[in-house]
Amino acid sequence: MKKCVIIYNKHSGKKNKKDFISDFVEILKDNNYKAEVMESKYKGHVVDIVESLPNNTDLVISIGGDGTFNESMRGNFKRDKRLVLSHIPLGTTNDVGKMFGYGKDPVSNLKLLMNGVKRKMDICTINDDPFIYVAGFGKFMNIPYETSRKTKKRFGYLAYVMNATKNFFQTTKLHDVSYIIDGEEYSGLYSFMVVTNATRIAGMKIFDNIKLDDNQFEILFCNIKKRKDIIKSLMRLRKHDIAHVPGFYYHASNNLKIRINDEKGLPWCLDGEKYLVSGNEIDIRIDRNTTIMLPRTKVDELFKEK
Repeated sequence: MKKCVIIYNKHSGKKNKKDFISDFVEILKDNNYKAEVMESKYKGHVVDIVESLPNNTDLVISIGGDGTFNESMRGNFKRDKRLVLSHIPLGTTNDVGKMFGYGKDPVSNLKLLMNGVKRKMDICTINDDPFIYVAGFGKFMNIPYETSRKTKKRFGYLAYVMNATKNFFQTTKLHDVSYIIDGEEYSGLYSFMVVTNATRIAGMKIFDNIKLDDNQFEILFCNIKKRKDIIKSLMRLRKHDIAHVPGFYYHASNNLKIRINDEKGLPWCLDGEKYLVSGNEIDIRIDRNTTIMLPRTKVDELFKEK
């Protein structure tokens, strides 16, 4: 039988009343996998687990939020031989899981995965640290990691909305930023920026026609500061692609260099978790040496390779 390791973060999302792990073990057995179940016990534990797994592990399934999948990927990047990763969503927003075509029921999702496919997926890195789908700084980017786990368990996605409303009425700071994309230099004052290789961010569909194996990521810089202009932009997003909304500056590339000119150690958000950059130089690239397993549901939509 093939070997599968399940890494379960039971603290993700709302409290899970149903014990589905025993169902997972049986389903995996029916699909010729011998399952070993490991539980994430502290922040960064998934990184340590994946890094230390034996090379004969055929499949790793992380169960949790987007941050749990991020830790699994970070552990994989620390290995000499990378493993095949997969992910079952169990968090609050589950942007990656929804993009992959998963639903809300973990058992049904595992059945989808067992009938899925393996694909090479572009993984973005920031100063050589991987992230699954989004990195950014500035206005609203602190909401995911500043919303407490207790509040998320009680209110679910509404917890983020409550925190975003509070953030909306706070003063918006503009950051002095210079950046280079494909040899072209830009500079300006920006309220926030995001880099993503995904269709969804913070529960909202932002981009269409994203491909996870096209060797590029999407880049958005925003210089909107006034609250009334933020509202106007959000209203326009309902009818227009974000790349064509005034105040947003869109690029697509596989190599981005950023310099924060007015603040060292500016906190970033990586896949919903706080990330501190030492200094003020940021280098974002793509690594193309990672294989994931995912449902067939949206493979043709998300990947160029058929």
